[in-house]
Amino acid sequence: MLKAEARLFGREPAGLFWIMAFPPLLLVILGSIPDFRESNEDLGGIRLVDSYVPVTVLLALIMAGIQAMPPVITGYRERGILRRMSTTPVRPSALLSAQMGLHGVAALLSALISLAVGRIGFGVTLPRQPLGYLLALALTVFGALALGALVSALSRTVKIANGIGSAVFFPAMFTAGVWLPVQAMPDALARGVELTPFGAASQALSQAAAGGWPDWTHLGVLALWAATLSALAARWFRWE
Repeated sequence: MLKAEARLFGREPAGLFWIMAFPPLLLVILGSIPDFRESNEDLGGIRLVDSYVPVTVLLALIMAGIQAMPPVITGYRERGILRRMSTTPVRPSALLSAQMGLHGVAALLSALISLAVGRIGFGVTLPRQPLGYLLALALTVFGALALGALVSALSRTVKIANGIGSAVFFPAMFTAGVWLPVQAMPDALARGVELTPFGAASQALSQAAAGGWPDWTHLGVLALWAATLSALAARWFRWE
């Protein structure tokens, strides 16, 4: 099942572009702006390009979990593929696991590319607290895929999945700091954003990148969101 889904996944160049190529490309564009390579006092003396590396990492997870995965799973359900699979020894849960695994790996590869582009192209320091960074990244991947599974559970058709995904996509990008880094937001707004999964992830990744252990509050928010979204997806998901 994993081999077959990987072959089909590789035949979707648009999905691969938005997950693996677009976030690093966005980092290249932003890093090419001279002001983004200057120290910014509002960000504690770091450069804007430094703060946008975690943002591009999160953008890949948002693309994979919210935009790419739900239409695939919902399409299988809409066309009756999951129902037919349920009559074979291969369980539909194997397909769901394969899809989550493939999209998760693609997002992680995109994260590695963004880190490499930041380091090689703009001298961004690699995460100084790698264990904390990996822990925050793992929780974020889990949460992003769980959110995608929930969108799939709530969508009866591909059109509905695209609609719900688009409605969730833009708020997720805002809380991840795509338009304004969380560190540069007003205090009241930042405190609210940090209660969202991608807002907490942005702060946790930035803290680990700077050398500190991610705040346990942010990690707790990530874990709570991941567990809650997973439980809701499992509760409402239907194979047909």
